[in-house]
Amino acid sequence: MEQELIHELVAAYALDALDDSEQRDFEEHLATCDRCREELEGLRDAAAALAYVPEGPAPPPALRDRVLKRVHEDRGSNVVRLRRRYALPAVATFAVAAAAAAVVLAVWGSNLSSSLDRKDAIARVLATGTRVPMGAASQVVVGSDGSAVVVSNLGPAPAGKTYELWVIQGGSVRPAGLFGAGKASSPVLLGRNVPSGAHVGVSIEKSGGASQPTHIIGETAPV
Repeated sequence: MEQELIHELVAAYALDALDDSEQRDFEEHLATCDRCREELEGLRDAAAALAYVPEGPAPPPALRDRVLKRVHEDRGSNVVRLRRRYALPAVATFAVAAAAAAVVLAVWGSNLSSSLDRKDAIARVLATGTRVPMGAASQVVVGSDGSAVVVSNLGPAPAGKTYELWVIQGGSVRPAGLFGAGKASSPVLLGRNVPSGAHVGVSIEKSGGASQPTHIIGETAPV
C-alpha cells in the first residue's frame, strides 16, 4: 500500500509542498521509479515553459501560495509520512489538494499551449516571410500562406487609445488585431491572413478598437 500511494506525491513534490523528511523519502523512491520521473519531468517542463510565454494574463502572484496552503491544510491533523503506513482518510484528503494543484497546472497549460502556438507562428513568419514597409516606423512580414506579423517601433498609443491593424483589399477593410505600443522585440501576429495583392494598414482607435478605421496612419504597398 505504502509503495503504491507514494506515486501520488509527484504533484506535491513538483510544487515544493513536501516537508524535508517526505522530500528525502520521495527522492529515494524517485531514483528507482520511471513512472514518477516521467510525470515529474512533464510537470517541470510545463512550469519552465511558462517563463517564455510572451502574451496572456500572468497568474496572480498569490495563486501558488494558495495552492500550497490548501495542500498543507488538507494534510493537517492527518499527517502523511512516507516513513510509516498511510491512513486512507489522509490519502483521500491529500488527493483533493493534489487535484486542486492539477487544475492550476491545467489552466496554465491551456494558456501556455495557445501562447506557444502563437510564438511558433510568429517565429516561422519572421524567418521565412517577405518584409514590406508600413510607414516610417513599422514593417509587415508576410508568410507564403498569408499569415503576417507586424514589427513596429511606434511609441505608446495615447491614453484611452490603441493601435489597430487592418487588412485592406479592394473596397474591403477588415480588422486584424490590436496593440498598445510598437516594440521591435514584440512582434504582433495579425488576426487574419493577408491575401496576395492586399494592403496592411494601422490606425489609432479608441480602446477596444473599431469596426472601421478612423484614420490610417501607415499602410503597406500591395503584398
